[in-house]
Amino acid sequence: MDKKVELQVINITNSQAQIGAFAMLLGEVDGERQLPIIIGPAEAQATALYLKGVKTPRPLTHDLFTTSLTVLGASLIRVLIYKAKDGIFYSYIYLKKDEEIIRIDARTSDAVALAVRADCPILIYESLLEQECLRMSAEKRNRSEETEDDEESEEEHSSSAPTSLSLEEELQQAIKDENYELAAQIRDQINSRNKNQ
Repeated sequence: MDKKVELQVINITNSQAQIGAFAMLLGEVDGERQLPIIIGPAEAQATALYLKGVKTPRPLTHDLFTTSLTVLGASLIRVLIYKAKDGIFYSYIYLKKDEEIIRIDARTSDAVALAVRADCPILIYESLLEQECLRMSAEKRNRSEETEDDEESEEEHSSSAPTSLSLEEELQQAIKDENYELAAQIRDQINSRNKNQ
């Protein structure tokens, strides 16, 4: 069975490419891998306000849900990001009531907003994180791949398509600039190339 890795919310920033959207950056606990997820303004605001300790005069939707669980004698015990398809992440929330565990499908942005309130783990499958992650430190490529890239570089530079190496450099620059949405798009392009090879 695929191992699960715990994530934590690192940052939420304005989208630089899509007006009204935000990029939420999740980071591997005790690790270097990071996962950018594009979320809507309501979920971004709800999570950011809670993380900053800002109290709202009236309960937000996620606060209401958390309070409802408590009143009903249930608790949120974990969130699992279980799939990614076309840049969209899919999650389950796991509730516990008495001895019963209930799994509910949820948008990842909502699941994370609830997880920070319940102080419960945000988990992702190891294979999914490895496939979708960004790394803060520059990745060392396999020497044999670098040799192949060098041999093909003249040919590839003559075309308008970016090389694998230049995409890696663009990815690292986007991470350095904290442009996580662009980094996610470049990551998807790299993953698409790797699948087609």
